[in-house]
Amino acid sequence: MGKQHYRLTKFEILRRIIFITIGAGLVSVALEIFLVPNNIIDGGIVGISIMVAHLTGLPLGMFLFLLNVPFLILGYKQIGKTFALSTLYGVAVMSIGTQLLHPVNPLTYSTFLAPVVGGVILGIGVGLVIRFGGSLDGTEIVAIVFNKRLPFSVGEVVMFLNLFILGSAGFVFSWDSAMYSLIAYYIAFKMIDITIEGFDESKAVWIISEEAKEIGDAIMNRLGRGVTYLKGEGGFTGGSKRVIFCVITRLEEAKMKSIVQELDPVAFLAVGNIHDVKGGRFKKRDIH
Repeated sequence: MGKQHYRLTKFEILRRIIFITIGAGLVSVALEIFLVPNNIIDGGIVGISIMVAHLTGLPLGMFLFLLNVPFLILGYKQIGKTFALSTLYGVAVMSIGTQLLHPVNPLTYSTFLAPVVGGVILGIGVGLVIRFGGSLDGTEIVAIVFNKRLPFSVGEVVMFLNLFILGSAGFVFSWDSAMYSLIAYYIAFKMIDITIEGFDESKAVWIISEEAKEIGDAIMNRLGRGVTYLKGEGGFTGGSKRVIFCVITRLEEAKMKSIVQELDPVAFLAVGNIHDVKGGRFKKRDIH
């Protein structure tokens, strides 16, 4: 018997609809109130839509929807029903939002404020949509579909497409617009990461030390974090090693390093960013 597909609860569906609506709405505000009036584009299908709307004089919202839908149909099998429907809903809200906001006057024509504020709002909006299971851009779906046929990763395909699209803004508008678009795109890219991961970023820590037990006890007692002991083997020496693994927040990193430095100055310490933590006992224990 095959594994049963997980079904979203009514609360999860409602929560997803609310946050995708807010995210797509913010993208509409970023486009119509800050970026489009200043001839600044975003990457992907949104960028193509802005340029085509400018060249034809037809509504932006129409192109945002019409250009995204074929890619959703094309990649339906690769991306799954739930993601496809969430994306279709997000794209529809974004398209309607830009149409409704089109008559509204832009808040600024400043070449500094438009890409910065527009990029921040755009990034938060796109980040919310991605965080709650959707997307607003068909280029990622194109990259997923063609990934198996091309010797490039999904990220590399998206980057190539976006560089081509952002570069095209120089021919359609001006090279100043292309450069401002690049600034807005970079800011939006960073804001997407922050929105998806949150400011309370978690970090994974690996420590290899002869004083593993003492360091592990100190982390539990002084940081209030649980630790896991792993068994390892030295590649050069072949000797057995004890590895401490734990997950901390960004704010606890300095204290973690000071504990290790104090108990074993020659210990091997590796710290890496992680995007999400679920299950286990990650909740911080009270420190007495």
